Amino acid sequence: MSSIQMTPVEPVKAAVGEIPPVFLPLNAGRYTARAARLRHLAEGHPMADYLGFVAGLVEAQQRVLDTLPLPSALIDALPERLGQDHPPLECSTFPRGAYWLAVLRQLGEHLEHPTLQGLLQQNALSLEAAADALLTGDYEQVDSGQALFLWSALSLYFSQMAAHLPASGKAHGEQRQHCPVCASAPVASSILTGAHSGLRYLHCGLCESRWHMVRLKCSNCEATGALDYWSLDTEKAPVKAESCGECQSYLKVFYPEHDKDLEVLADDLASLGLDAEVEREGFGRSGVSPFLFPG
Repeated sequence: MSSIQMTPVEPVKAAVGEIPPVFLPLNAGRYTARAARLRHLAEGHPMADYLGFVAGLVEAQQRVLDTLPLPSALIDALPERLGQDHPPLECSTFPRGAYWLAVLRQLGEHLEHPTLQGLLQQNALSLEAAADALLTGDYEQVDSGQALFLWSALSLYFSQMAAHLPASGKAHGEQRQHCPVCASAPVASSILTGAHSGLRYLHCGLCESRWHMVRLKCSNCEATGALDYWSLDTEKAPVKAESCGECQSYLKVFYPEHDKDLEVLADDLASLGLDAEVEREGFGRSGVSPFLFPG
């Protein structure tokens, strides 16, 4: 369990130099910027068709966010989730309700795709079972094509919940492998610029919250003595993979200082060549790739 606990927001100004444990996601403009980045990255890319397809899916997420936002009743119930000894939106146990299924159906209204349309022919019990499998990491139980659409709906659901969560994070110790908001795995990490320059934040692949974890420590097992950094370009590449010789895992690290237009989920998908090279070295990815599930 994460050592960052989410607590009700308190009207106290952060001290100068204090490291914010958590940044909750912002809904405004996220999907529009992601889609634009995907289309830019698709130009001349070996995976151009798939990057363009995912851009269309992300644009559909934006349309659903605009037309079917999180109901006020769900927002009003969020304070009850705080003050417990587990993440407030713990994805494996959170009572999802019917809204996420409405989001999935709305995606089908905006995106004509045979896999998605076939998925929508399933009953609610089957869809809930598939969602349970995804959220507990049992990816083999779900077709990878269907997983893409299910996760897109679930992420839109959980990220809205996280964005409206009236909470802030309090850090106490280590154990930060999973998101302190929803307990899901990170997709990657970023080394921030600006006011928090040099700090590393892991980016949740589900609710899209970001949480602090010190650098030079494996984001999976917290070992410090066997880390290596891989890139396909120069030493100052904007995308690297941090591998750990202790647990044989890796996770990508993004450096916006070397490319100010980086977008974590888009650039993660566009840099699968780096994944392939690191996996050839015997390392397994510790995080989740929201746009490319196993299978």
